[in-house]
Amino acid sequence: MSVKVKDLLQKVRLQLIYGSEELLDKEITTSDISRPGLEMTGYFDYYTPERIQLIGMKEWSYLMKMTSHNRHQVLLKMFQPTTPVVIIARDLEIPDEMMQAAQEKQIVILRSHTATSRLSGEISSYLDSRLAERTSVHGVLMDIYGMGVLIQGDSGIGKSETGLELVKRGHRLVADDRVDIFAKDEMTLWGEPAEILRHLLEIRGVGIIDVMSLYGASAVKDSSQVQIAVYLENYDVNKTFDRLGNGSDELEIAGVRIPRVRIPVKTGRNISVVIEAAAMNYRAKEMGFDATKLFEERLTNLISQNEVKND
Repeated sequence: MSVKVKDLLQKVRLQLIYGSEELLDKEITTSDISRPGLEMTGYFDYYTPERIQLIGMKEWSYLMKMTSHNRHQVLLKMFQPTTPVVIIARDLEIPDEMMQAAQEKQIVILRSHTATSRLSGEISSYLDSRLAERTSVHGVLMDIYGMGVLIQGDSGIGKSETGLELVKRGHRLVADDRVDIFAKDEMTLWGEPAEILRHLLEIRGVGIIDVMSLYGASAVKDSSQVQIAVYLENYDVNKTFDRLGNGSDELEIAGVRIPRVRIPVKTGRNISVVIEAAAMNYRAKEMGFDATKLFEERLTNLISQNEVKND
């Protein structure tokens, strides 16, 4: 994935102060943000010009105390060919020397009314998600009761049909067939559709359907956290499936592990209802209520009571 300066301008709601269409097409290659404090004093030994340069109140105050000549010289050193954009926070005034240096070095200048720390967080969050390395997996990603559920299984087992049934039951489709997943942080996976497949479902015997056109905007979602995986497999009497819910199966994607449940598929089973139950059960466990532990505690108490009676 790549991000251009114009993408940042639109997504973070910044004001364009200086920049041409060509300059707005410049790519941002890193999510790291630099606040050039030491550089204002003339120390450039470890300067990272390829980062977004964010100027807040501290940097601006120091800059404004300089003479006009020194201010212009420092800004000329800061504005390098690899510098994608300079952003001024808090609606601070743009000094003439900055505009002059931007024109000489052809650097985009943007401004925001947002406080510096908050603006830095918004930019970092956006760039982290856009620049993160994607892993494509086969399956259907659904938003069920606000939880991202990745449905996988063998080809032809009915993943897309299950997704359609879940849409009819009021849940939202995120992606079908190919799900692009990236690690938003060390603990969080995020999934989104391939652009060519956005809002589309492939149903064997029917073809490709546009879920948004047929069921409305409330039936789709552009992206979702991936919190639990469901694997559909053909029922086999020789296979052992988890009956108590105390299994520890996990799926690892991009270095992040999420719980996975395996659901046997056979005639007569309403798979969409079972997946709903799996999602709600996961939420209950996250809230501290574990039905399996409750059952085990009851069973232990029952055994203890029987042993006392037998004594």
